[in-house]
Formats: sequence, structure tokens, C-alpha cells
Amino acid sequence: MSLETRTSDGWATTRFVVLGFGTAGYACADSLLQAGAEHVTVLDDRDNEALREKAQILETLGATITLGPGTTAELPKDVDIVVTSPGIPPYAPLLAHADEREVPIWSEIELAWRLRDPAHAAPWLCITGTNGKTTTVQMLTAMLTAAGHRAVAAGNVGLPLLEVVMDPEPYDVIAVELSSYQLHFTHSMSAHSAAVLNLAPDHVDWHGSMEAYAKDKGRIYENCQIACVYNVSDPVTEQLVIDADVIEGCRAIGFTLGTPGLSMVGLVEDLLVDRAFVEQRETSALELAKLADITPAAPHNVANALAAAALARAFGVPATAVRDGLRGFTPDKHRIAHVAEVAGVNYVDDSKATNPHAAQASLLAYEHVVWIAGGQAKGATFDGLVLAARERLRGVVLLGQDKQVIAEALARHAPDVPVITVEATDTGAMQIVVGEAAKLAQVGDTVLLAPGCASWDMFANYGARGDAFAEAVRRLGGV
Repeated sequence: MSLETRTSDGWATTRFVVLGFGTAGYACADSLLQAGAEHVTVLDDRDNEALREKAQILETLGATITLGPGTTAELPKDVDIVVTSPGIPPYAPLLAHADEREVPIWSEIELAWRLRDPAHAAPWLCITGTNGKTTTVQMLTAMLTAAGHRAVAAGNVGLPLLEVVMDPEPYDVIAVELSSYQLHFTHSMSAHSAAVLNLAPDHVDWHGSMEAYAKDKGRIYENCQIACVYNVSDPVTEQLVIDADVIEGCRAIGFTLGTPGLSMVGLVEDLLVDRAFVEQRETSALELAKLADITPAAPHNVANALAAAALARAFGVPATAVRDGLRGFTPDKHRIAHVAEVAGVNYVDDSKATNPHAAQASLLAYEHVVWIAGGQAKGATFDGLVLAARERLRGVVLLGQDKQVIAEALARHAPDVPVITVEATDTGAMQIVVGEAAKLAQVGDTVLLAPGCASWDMFANYGARGDAFAEAVRRLGGV
């Protein structure tokens, strides 16, 4: 398509400020320049060689890049629109100034929506939630691909969404993962269909309250066209659907691990079934797949599969493609991944469980668990998790900065569960942790790394933490 299509609304004369010059900020500025914007200013308080090299590229295209401490303290005088990078909180000085002056603030998602080619605009199937977003988006993409569509995962996972919408070869459909950060400054998006998988306290420091966090998640349903998919076991997600201003005719579709009611997808024995997108849904259901088609078939992963199936069915994907997509799907590393069996004990890496809600889902997938937990709790509490999982806990091994927070919850609600605290924080700490867990485990048990915390106190990221766990397990087994 021609760039003229995207600049017909006068963007060439619009004065843009892009806040932040990381991956998202660079993509925003570059996309604006590609679309013909002639007044693009990028601001970032950081200043290093890598940023200066990137700045040179955009400056040759006509952008103005200003780097260094204090750069983002105030909003320039002549600005029409601010495009902000995800993660920069709304109370940041420049954004606060923009709000005071009633200057529109766009997220990268808002920019991507507005940059779509109106002649070939691929529908967006959007997913958010506290946990499970990436897996669900990837499952959905597998189903769409199995149905023969040119589909891609984008947004908070996969390709940058701006790159996808600017691709000269248009996609048939886009599976979009959205974080609460990205949704906060997204205003005009109108998804074909959207899902909120679950809601639990997370990023409350950024949003200011749990209510504000939930409200931002609920933005995904605004102007939704075909289906708003919600979690039957999480009433807050259904309330977000009720509160949303959707396109007339858009339907509320539930997903459940129980027997589905009308306009739901769910389980009947070992089958995933659809009572939402079949003509005779009042009296019958359509088989979509078997539990055996899902890897792994832990309850929260089955819930992910059902949410993905609901979105796929809303888009018209046949049942056979739902099944084939699930059969061919392999989760990313560090998501309830089986590492090894050693002396009759299974070792599972769910390092991606970086908050209590995700860790609880993992714990409830196993009958008897030695739980490895700890790290940076980000202000989270663990009382609800311990109450839900205490009957399954064979023992607990704790590590990391906020291990005491978890230890205190265990003392309050599961005082009989053995707890071992590992004080080491060096590279050999995980070896000690796994060794202690092995001593607590019995044949048939699962040793589960589901930290419920961020990893940055001891590891570069959750992946490095999971890799350290897997390596320690291999050494334990003599592999």
C-alpha cells in the first residue's frame, strides 16, 4: 500500500513527541517517519553509545533525538500528540504535563491501530490477563495457522505490532498480546474479539490501585466487534464485559473448566467443547479437542486453550483446526516444563510464574509438591496462595530477597509444612535449593519451581533462573 493512505489525515504536519527510546520508542518513531510524519521528536533521559547510534539512523530520516538527564522533565511547547513507551507510568512528569495541557497521549498500540492500512486492515484478536497471555496468544496463532490463515503473534509477544501493521504483505489476522501498560493509553482500538484471562494483583504500584489495574485491563473490550471472552471462574472478568461499551451485536462468551452453559466453551469429561458458536447450542455442543491434545494438560493451561479456542471460533476457525493447532503447539521454555524424573520424583520448571496468582495455578496442578519459591515479591502477599495449596505441599524451599514474606505466610497458614530457607545468593544457590528439595520429596512427588516472585534479585531474568534450576536437576540426576 502507499504511505499516502496513512497520511491522509494530516499526519505530515502533526507534531509528535515520542517518550522513551527503547525498542518500542524506536519502533514508534521509525513508523511515524515511514508514514510521512515530518515533525517527530524523541526524548529519553538516558544517554549511551547504543542509543546515540540508533539516534543517528533516525536523524538521517528527519527525526530530532534528545538524550540525557532531565530531557523528559517537561513537555515541549509545540506538541500535538505524545506517543509513550510501555512501562512509563502515567504520573511521569512529561505525561502529567501532557494531561494538564490536554495533549493526547497514545500508546504504541494506539499508534499501530491508527497506522493500519484501511484497505487491508487485518482483524485483531486481543488477549490480556495477569497470567497466561503469551501461551494463549501462541495457542491461538497455532489454531489460526492450522486453519490456513496468514496469522502472526504480536504486541507484547512475537513481532512488534507496529512492524506487523506496516508489513507490505498484509496478514489475514493478528493475535495480539496486550499488557495493562499498553492498554492504559489505548483509546480507539476496536478488536474483532478480545479476552481477559484472569485478574490478580500485579503492577499495582504502576496503576495506583487494583481497581485502576482492572479498569485498564478492561479497555481491551471497548468497541469490541464480535466476542468478549471472559473467565467464568473469575467474576471480575465478566464484570469488565458488562461494563464495556461494545459494538452492537457483540456477544459475551465464557470459558470454563466445568461443563459449559449456553454461549460458553468448556469441558465435558476429557473433551473441549463449544456451546457458543454452533447453531444448535441450546441443546448440543461441538467437540473441539481432547485434553490429550494439550501439552501440558495442567488446569490453567487447559483454561488457556479454551480461551484461545473461543477466540478462534469467534473468527470462524473450524473445530479440526482448533484440535490441530493444539496438537502442534509446544509451550515456551520455563512454563510448567518437565525437566526430568530423578529417583521417582518429577522436576518441573515454571520460572515464568513471577507472581502468586501464577504460582498458585501451578501448585494446584499437582497432587504432592515440594515448592521452590522466592525472589522479588513486588509487594505481593502469599496468604491466599498458601491457603489454597497447603494440602498439596510436601515441603517448601525458599530463596531470594523476599523469602521471608513467603515464610511468614506459611507459618500463619501451614505451620506443619517443612520449610527450608537457603541464604546463598551466588551462582551455586540453585544447586543447594534443588538438593534440599530432593531431600523433602517422596517417590511420585513433583519438585516445582514456581517462584511467585520476580527474578532480578539473583538472576538476569526468569529464563536464567529456570536454566539454573534445570542445570541443577541434571547434576542431581548425574546427567
